[in-house]
Amino acid sequence: MREISLRITRRLVTTNVTPNQLTYLMTICGVLAAPALLVPGIWGAVLGVVAVQLYLLLDCVDGEVARWKKQFSLSGVYLDRVGAYLCDAAVLVGFGLRAADLWGPGPIDWLWAFLGTLAALGAILIKAETDLVGVARHQGGLPPVKEAAAEPRSSGMALARRAAAALKFHRLVLGIEASLLILVLAVLDAIQGGLFFTRLGVAVLAGIALLQTVLHLVSILASSRLK
Repeated sequence: MREISLRITRRLVTTNVTPNQLTYLMTICGVLAAPALLVPGIWGAVLGVVAVQLYLLLDCVDGEVARWKKQFSLSGVYLDRVGAYLCDAAVLVGFGLRAADLWGPGPIDWLWAFLGTLAALGAILIKAETDLVGVARHQGGLPPVKEAAAEPRSSGMALARRAAAALKFHRLVLGIEASLLILVLAVLDAIQGGLFFTRLGVAVLAGIALLQTVLHLVSILASSRLK
């Protein structure tokens, strides 16, 4: 993506476009993944991937433009985090609504919409747990956390954390990875017919999000990040 973004950045740095304007556009692209996924069949999943990839592209470009023009601001950092929250949530909510089969001939099964929303809530809470470490340290008058503080004090917890990091299953609830998974599941559904694989994916991501929310909280409390 950097190979593409740098070409765009070279053109934008000579214009009046600001990094924050690009961040707003980035957020809109990420949010559009939700309605894109409501399009039935493979094309909806393709549109979802395109929306998220545009989000990723602009996420690279806004930072590059900011560094080139030396236009840094706390509002830019804040907006970037809001965009990340919204993109992840939009993909998972859209995934749940897709599984609910809004445009199908039968009744809408809102269970899948609920599970998708649950997955989105978990993905947001995971990010919030990380961000709130900085908030807690700031309010306690402590300096920003160092990377070494993330290591759990318990050897057992440290081993579990390294295992989870190696498997990377938690990344499936992030918007970029989730959109690619949705596309794969849409292809499988097109081959088989129906929404079996999409609904299975929603259930799995909801389970991962809930499990990761608890495990991430335990990992933070077991580390030195709040010391």
